Amino acid sequence: MRTTLDKLKIKPLTKEQIIISLDRLTRFKDTEAKYIRVFRDIILNNLIFPKFKKNSFDEISYEEVKNYAEQIINYSLYSLGIKNSNDFSINQKINDYENSIFNLDKNTQILLFNKIDYKAAINLLDENIPLNLKWLKYLGSEENIIHSREKYHLHFPVEKIVLTEGITEEILLPKFAKLCGYDFDKNGVHIISAGGKNQVVKYFYRLSKNLKIPVFVLFDKDAVDNLYEINYKLRDFDKVHMLKCGEFEDLLPISLIKRTINNTMKNFYDITEDMLQRDLPMVKILDEFFKYHGLSEFKKAEFAQTVKTNIQSADDASEEIKDIISAIASLKSANEQIGTYSATRRK
Repeated sequence: MRTTLDKLKIKPLTKEQIIISLDRLTRFKDTEAKYIRVFRDIILNNLIFPKFKKNSFDEISYEEVKNYAEQIINYSLYSLGIKNSNDFSINQKINDYENSIFNLDKNTQILLFNKIDYKAAINLLDENIPLNLKWLKYLGSEENIIHSREKYHLHFPVEKIVLTEGITEEILLPKFAKLCGYDFDKNGVHIISAGGKNQVVKYFYRLSKNLKIPVFVLFDKDAVDNLYEINYKLRDFDKVHMLKCGEFEDLLPISLIKRTINNTMKNFYDITEDMLQRDLPMVKILDEFFKYHGLSEFKKAEFAQTVKTNIQSADDASEEIKDIISAIASLKSANEQIGTYSATRRK
């Protein structure tokens, strides 16, 4: 160590900065990357002595990085008047969880094996917080965390990944699934929008290498070459679904699209189903409709959010959407495949 820990000079983090750090440390992200990012920011901005610069940070060992960061966070909690708990049971649960879903190297294990006073820090968290922080709060209790996730729709711990091409699927699939009786948040299903079929391949290569949990890949119909690229990387518990027609927007029932447009444009325009039933991709039909009627530019994400508010029941899900949800629900985790359970599940 360059400096003994009792000689550190620290500028305390504010309450808001601590909460932001906790949020970033508990998101579903690559473990090493998120810990290094958070610890690096804390050390560079809040460690007065010894002082490190950006270009010299990489010279610090992982053990030093961990020690400096935990000292800064714990001192900041003390400065806010929060009594140290000396209870590191949450740390062990986080360690177990990260190890249950990721293949982690020795350096990352060092970062995880820290003594950040999470037990004290959760006193800063109110109810209006992201799901990962609500999960963190429940880690501080003795309640079975899987039961807590199901009871409070916590999303965490994550057990399955759904990897999609576009934002429409990310926005609409959880809503359709919930109405069809399968709640993503209750079942630990995390959905990632890759931003295109080529990006799906890159994401999947990385995930299949680092993840211990299953991935459900959803491709548009035209991703034949991309499907071939990932086929040999598929593990026994991964699944792929290729849409039978076009893009996800083409799976949306005409009645739902009609209701969405008419509810959005009521008193201005009344669209009929015949206007939407053309031998063209639905995105092209909607793009032309928006342009013809002088509306703002058609944007998939904005339209998907509007569709989401107009979904009323499971009847608004097409048969293929229901098939996709059923396939995701039937996806078994790696631990379930071999009949064992992770340490996280037992906690």
